[in-house]
Amino acid sequence: MSIELVAVLMVVSTVLLLMTGLPMAFALGTVGVGFALLLVGSSGMHILTFTLWGLMNNFIFIAIPLFLFMGVVLERSGLADDLFHMIYLWAGPVRGGLAMGIVVICVIFAAMAGVSGAATVSLGMIAVPSLLRRGYDKKLVTGTIQAGGALGFLVPPSTTMIIYGLIGQVSVGKLYAAGVFPGLLLACLFIAYIGIRCLLQPSIGPAMPKEERTFTLKQKVASLRAIILPALLIMGVLGSMFFGMATPTEAAGIGAAGALVAAAIHRRLSFTMLKESLFRTGRITGMLIWIAFTALAYSAIFNFLGGGKLLHQLISSMQLGPWGVLIVFQLIILILGCFIDDIALLFLLMPIYIPIIIEQGFDPVWFGTLYVINAQMAFLTPPFGYNLFYMRAVTTELFNKGDITERITMGDIYRSIIPFVALQMTGLVLCMVFPQIALWLPNKLFGS
Repeated sequence: MSIELVAVLMVVSTVLLLMTGLPMAFALGTVGVGFALLLVGSSGMHILTFTLWGLMNNFIFIAIPLFLFMGVVLERSGLADDLFHMIYLWAGPVRGGLAMGIVVICVIFAAMAGVSGAATVSLGMIAVPSLLRRGYDKKLVTGTIQAGGALGFLVPPSTTMIIYGLIGQVSVGKLYAAGVFPGLLLACLFIAYIGIRCLLQPSIGPAMPKEERTFTLKQKVASLRAIILPALLIMGVLGSMFFGMATPTEAAGIGAAGALVAAAIHRRLSFTMLKESLFRTGRITGMLIWIAFTALAYSAIFNFLGGGKLLHQLISSMQLGPWGVLIVFQLIILILGCFIDDIALLFLLMPIYIPIIIEQGFDPVWFGTLYVINAQMAFLTPPFGYNLFYMRAVTTELFNKGDITERITMGDIYRSIIPFVALQMTGLVLCMVFPQIALWLPNKLFGS
């Protein structure tokens, strides 16, 4: 059987299984193991065994459940309430100020938790009813929270970057440093868009009425205490890595312990909360491991049977040039990201992409940053953007509880994200054209 036919059959088989509704992990595993047995025989199982052992034998993999646990605990710790109150006092009198403040809170949460869902769910429950009562446009509110929440992909500590580092044998510390300025760039683009839009259309983000501005300067200064715990947690996690005092896995342990301390200080730490957080972390980790196993097995068999070489030859024959290859890769990630889980996409594509990218003369740290920005867009784009579903669940619960009086439909949520996805594309292009946005900090900290 020719390499070309094998590659086509594997891809078509996977698509057909996904169309039946079979979960991603089982579709990839079925095709990978099936083709291994069919074309290689029982010895094909050795390929899978050694590939998966290589993944699980990597010590840094332990950081993923620790960072997930940290994010789950922080979601319930009460930090979001204090941060939102601080933003309410300082930014409420400004047009669109509360929405811009949400982006700032999302950056802080991203730098603490490393996952997208924590900020989206926490701020959704707190900010959506508060902003709608103050006359904010529902699409601006939901779009801001979803886009800000997705910054957890890019701003360190990011679990996606840990997995990319595992696959590409790239320093996680360098990847984390590379995500700092692109993350801040996207946050600034979001804030600028909200500010300009509310300046031109004051009705969608009105300033707080003067009769509500009864707080004093002393109260505003006191509210700044809300930033102390997040700042200590961020310094403990990121500072320990950037200054060489801890590995990513050790930093994840520091973060998990710090999240428990934060929950205890806010009197949210209880046996029930701890049990629920552990169970939720276990479920998410189990899902990620199954996707990682099956996607890596699929990719290993695909490469063993010659699929990777075929793609390499196809790209070489097209004579696209280095930048042409880079653009095509980004377009493929963007399109597939609308339909395939970002972790599965990472394990499927990166073993093939990274060697080609290095051969084309590009820095794999920079390319990893571009991938994460692209994956961040996938979290926001229909039909399978996870943040869309998080927001739908949050708004439905708020409506059922009576916290908001107007139902927010899935169509509203889809439309709300369009300008923010356009801003993320702008950020992606800027990071492609100006690589030093991503590479300056890691080169400064770790050397080029």
